[in-house]
Amino acid sequence: MRLAGKVAIISGAASGMGAATARLFAREGAKVVIADVLEHEGTRVADAIGAGARFEKLDVTDEESWAALVAATQRHFGKLDVLVNNAGVSGSAEQDLYSTPAWHRIMAINATGVFLGMKHAIPAMIAGGGGSIVNLSSVAGIIGSEGIHMAYNASKAAVRLMTKSVAVQHARHKIRANSVHPGMMPAMRTSGRTADPAIRAERLQSVPMRRAGEVDEVAYTILFLASDEASYITGAEIPVDGGAIAI
Repeated sequence: MRLAGKVAIISGAASGMGAATARLFAREGAKVVIADVLEHEGTRVADAIGAGARFEKLDVTDEESWAALVAATQRHFGKLDVLVNNAGVSGSAEQDLYSTPAWHRIMAINATGVFLGMKHAIPAMIAGGGGSIVNLSSVAGIIGSEGIHMAYNASKAAVRLMTKSVAVQHARHKIRANSVHPGMMPAMRTSGRTADPAIRAERLQSVPMRRAGEVDEVAYTILFLASDEASYITGAEIPVDGGAIAI
């Protein structure tokens, strides 16, 4: 098994890509902490996985919540090997694309949440002799987007470069950090315009593979980066986008 003996925290794991990644990690031998603000949904995912998983409530914007999560993970499983910063919100539900409150909310969840996760996971990883961080960005962190609040692009671009900074600064600690950049995927709970079937159909015309991605396709990319198979890969950005940004 590709993650045998490893312990992983996955934020935003109550649904979507996070839940798919948690299930895959568990099948590959990892102990998994399902971290999310959604208690009922997160507990259901953990219960379905079984003894190798546990749910911990997490507000990614709250530093004390992150500190408590990492401490609980170390207390229960003894260490931390993998952090997947998956939690995030869309910018496509905003009616006012220049809303200042929306800017602060999106940046707090998508960018500050990733920063806080790494801040508290890194000391635990150093204590354990190393680890792997996989941060979920987006193709919108590389190219511009129409019809969404610019905070989404800005936050996902921040994730991309924070990842590279951590990769450079902590390579000596045997910590790897990489970012994954999904393209069009199943609509998020927080999606607005990008969930509209007509808009999705139009956008698919700019995707060379002419289809949306599946959450498992992202999960397998995360699995590879989390595993020892990617032992010489750090600071990389991997699009999972059907070729959208290759044009």
